[in-house]
Amino acid sequence: MNLKDLIEKEVCVITGGGSGIGLSAAKHMPKHKIIVLSGRTVKKLEKAIKELEDLGFEAHAFACDVSSRENVTYLVEFAASFGEIKNVIHAAGMSPSMGTPEKLLQVNALGTVYVNQEFSKCMKEGSVIVDVSSNSAYVLPKIIANKMTFEKAETDEEAYIKKNVKLSNLARSEYQKAGFAYALSKSFVVWYAAKCAFDYGNKGIRVVSVSPGLVATDMGNLEAEEGGELIQYAAEKRMGRPEELGFAIATIADERNGYLTGVDILCDGGSTVGKRLFNCK
Repeated sequence: MNLKDLIEKEVCVITGGGSGIGLSAAKHMPKHKIIVLSGRTVKKLEKAIKELEDLGFEAHAFACDVSSRENVTYLVEFAASFGEIKNVIHAAGMSPSMGTPEKLLQVNALGTVYVNQEFSKCMKEGSVIVDVSSNSAYVLPKIIANKMTFEKAETDEEAYIKKNVKLSNLARSEYQKAGFAYALSKSFVVWYAAKCAFDYGNKGIRVVSVSPGLVATDMGNLEAEEGGELIQYAAEKRMGRPEELGFAIATIADERNGYLTGVDILCDGGSTVGKRLFNCK
């Protein structure tokens, strides 16, 4: 047995990895990592695995609904069977066109709780969790999206969902209600990633969130007409490309970024700043 066989292999887990920015991030990871992709659609995962294998990766798929803690625990066990889980990129999520306010909160917010909690149990010093949020996290006033709104997600899930659905119902149309819930869920992701950075910091696990703008993926294109209002404020007046976000996320997940933790990386072409500071159109 040579030295290479004695070194535990490193595993990178990407939820929502069957397509879009999750798959793009996988393609930018180092080739020595074993890639584990999870998602809800098996056919997408199979296609993604083939793409990664063609690029020279060892890759494996696992069907998982992150809104189920039990599913997430099975994903952790599956990934850990291949080696040390070094990187977790949590890109799974739903956009306003894909579900009710309750479902959006369950998948986007509670799913992040389950992923961070369950994976952190077996991660070691020098590992990293990257939670993907959205620039929608910045659209709500802090009087609505704040610690008091979010903290029950860890202690009373039913109360958390009920409170945030009630807030979402302040909007008029069904799409606006879903959009309100989406913004609440993504604001939660930014807050929760920062909280986890301090919760897990004594174990040497860093946690960062990334907030993309509208990206030209299948999910992003669903929202382009109704939810693309911020594009007009972007510096280049365009949607992001999956490969751009994938590279950014993979870079943030790189262990060499060891001092980057507890913050949100706003990667939206400048649209949030353009609207807030310059009102650029």
